[in-house]
Amino acid sequence: MYKTPNYDYEQLSFTGFNATCGLQLDSQNEWIVIAGKLPWRAWETLYAAMFPTETGNVAKPCRMVMGSLIIQQHMGFTDRDLVAQLQQNPYYQYFIGLEAFQHDAPFARTLLVTWRKRLTLEFIIKANDLLCDAAPKTFMFRKGMAHFKRGVLVATQICDATVAPQYIRFPQDTSLLNEARMKLETMIDFFCEVYGFDKPRTYRKVAHKDYLAFARSKKPTKEAVRKAVKAQLSYVRRDLNYIDDFMHEGYAPAEKFIDNIIVIHILYEQQLFMYENNTHKVDNRIVSIHLPFVRPVMRGKAKAPTEFGAKLHLSVDELGFGRIENLSFNSYNEGPMLIEALTAYKYRNGEYPERVLVDQIYRTKANIAFCNTNGIRISGPKLGRPTKDDAKLRKERKVAAIDNTDRIEVERYFSTAKRRNGMGVIKRKREDTSLSTIAMSILVTNIFGTFKLAVEEYENESSNSSSNQKKCKS
Repeated sequence: MYKTPNYDYEQLSFTGFNATCGLQLDSQNEWIVIAGKLPWRAWETLYAAMFPTETGNVAKPCRMVMGSLIIQQHMGFTDRDLVAQLQQNPYYQYFIGLEAFQHDAPFARTLLVTWRKRLTLEFIIKANDLLCDAAPKTFMFRKGMAHFKRGVLVATQICDATVAPQYIRFPQDTSLLNEARMKLETMIDFFCEVYGFDKPRTYRKVAHKDYLAFARSKKPTKEAVRKAVKAQLSYVRRDLNYIDDFMHEGYAPAEKFIDNIIVIHILYEQQLFMYENNTHKVDNRIVSIHLPFVRPVMRGKAKAPTEFGAKLHLSVDELGFGRIENLSFNSYNEGPMLIEALTAYKYRNGEYPERVLVDQIYRTKANIAFCNTNGIRISGPKLGRPTKDDAKLRKERKVAAIDNTDRIEVERYFSTAKRRNGMGVIKRKREDTSLSTIAMSILVTNIFGTFKLAVEEYENESSNSSSNQKKCKS
């Protein structure tokens, strides 16, 4: 169950919050400043709707949950380190909503796993929308944006896609099959030990020796690879037959083995198909046994032509706020999703943007026709031959150069999210928590990027206006 905290009380003042330590909080600390502007009440309403019943233990407040995960995502703490930092840092305690500084840990670190499961992808996307709406959009803040032209802010939307890499070993056919064989041997040992069977012949020492002989070769040939894959396939097939025979006779495996048995069956079928057809492509290819939801994503980049993780389709508006348009572990083409992103922009703002900045993959005939119909200028060259009018050609090139420069904003956004806010390597073990972690990274990037800048400009304008009023009175 959940009880909404009583907001009639106020946190202790900066001079008294940490009085037990003989210290005073700095009112200009970024955690203090941001904590005063985040939409905690709106998040509270959204969070309370997730608890329909009024029975059971009372859950922790939304501010403690969201604040702790924001700190962890931004600072890169582990669960254990986060609780330790919350226990000793008064700024963090103020940020998560404690009434006063305390020396005890505010919660057990095991609760963080429960919170990550509870805060789904859909919840964080809605929380991000509430954050973008709550930002103080002052004139100085809008004037500082890159899209502020001719005294007004040009309505702009930038769309692009990237991959949030999952923390897995680089997949190789031989290593995956060897890992599957070792897991199956562990399961066979379990059946024999629990149900009193004699261990069947598995050739595990021979299989391990064959794999090491292949793994130690620096540059194996194609023939050597196929030979190693064939050998490992035979070992895996034999072990799978043993497991299937045990289960057909009515002997149940341990609950922790069930998911692995299903995944290894699929892995074996895929590897056998690729071996028999002499190909390296198969639908829904498994690249990790313990993370079977991860898929390879072809990116075509020079550094990493293939990445392994969730593909993120992101849109950035003229104010610099990023929003998730699509997030999935399955590979997809982001080009046809431009119309949905523009429609979502109109739903939020009441009208379409004046321009949309995209790369070549979005410039399909359907997208160009949609933009022309709705008065949206899409970046990139026009269809057909270039004009012969030199003045018009120079103007088009100048506009294209400006669009290309402004489109870099989305690349900068990806870089900040990956290098600073935890999207560079996702280490979660579940599909739902991995997706929510990526969404939390986008939320934190908005908080410590555009939202923080908006708050600073708002504070500056407020201080300037108050000083001007004092001068007028004097």
